[in-house]
Amino acid sequence: MNRNEHHPFALPKQPPLPFEAAQTYEETVLGWAKSQSLPPEIAVMRDCAYGTDPQQRYDVYHREGAHNAPILVFWHGGGWTNGYKEYVAFMAPIVVRLGMVLVTPGYRLAPAHRLPAAFEDSLAAVAHVIRHAPDFGGRGDQIYLAGHSAGAHLAALVVLRRRDAARAGIALAAIRACLPISGIMDLHHPEPAAASMEERIYTMVLNDASEDALMSPLCWTAGNPIPMWLSCGDSDSARVIHSNRRMAALLARQPGPSRLHVELGLDHFATHTGLRNPAAPWYGRLANLMKDNQP
Repeated sequence: MNRNEHHPFALPKQPPLPFEAAQTYEETVLGWAKSQSLPPEIAVMRDCAYGTDPQQRYDVYHREGAHNAPILVFWHGGGWTNGYKEYVAFMAPIVVRLGMVLVTPGYRLAPAHRLPAAFEDSLAAVAHVIRHAPDFGGRGDQIYLAGHSAGAHLAALVVLRRRDAARAGIALAAIRACLPISGIMDLHHPEPAAASMEERIYTMVLNDASEDALMSPLCWTAGNPIPMWLSCGDSDSARVIHSNRRMAALLARQPGPSRLHVELGLDHFATHTGLRNPAAPWYGRLANLMKDNQP
């Protein structure tokens, strides 16, 4: 366990991000992580291995002496081709103050490891967290899942593809809610434009183009019993907004409660960087869900 020191930040180099706003976002959140000095009551466990690949690691932030605390697993974004678990580090003090443990998983990235690799890693990470929850004061039957962008997509898939989760050793009752942020909920596109983000999904991300529906969360909503609190920005990408609206309409017909929150004045990256503010509405929704699920 490494306590309260600056992260050494020997991060492996990744390919350039596809556009300037994504690069600015990465520089911002990694800058926050590099300069972060955690309060003395927060302990950190870094690079917990849930597989043999170097990317199959997660960090854990928890209060010293925590016992049976709910766990938030939050996946980073990056279009499935980029990203670091350290993107999420800035959220740690706020999440721990809510009385939770924060787990930030990495996962194998495309194109070296195409989907469904990241989904398989997400299942393995959650199963590992549940088994080892007592090691960091967490409660393995009080798991909340979330993520940003590609990470939101992965969080939603873990919840909605229930048979896959069961095969991975994840009990349905252990997952209390899912709060995906600016997720790409539909990977299918009939005619993606050349050099577009939609085309990248077919040329760099999916193992097989015919699996675009299989890897789309909105195709798995039937019968969902888990609370799903979707959110995106009103200035988010058109595809993110449209796919979240479609998914919200489908979830509204399922047993589990669901809502779509469209955050005013926020674009695709501000929906995550805005969580540096402890008063961000997303944290209020998370806190309310925890109250509703008190054992």
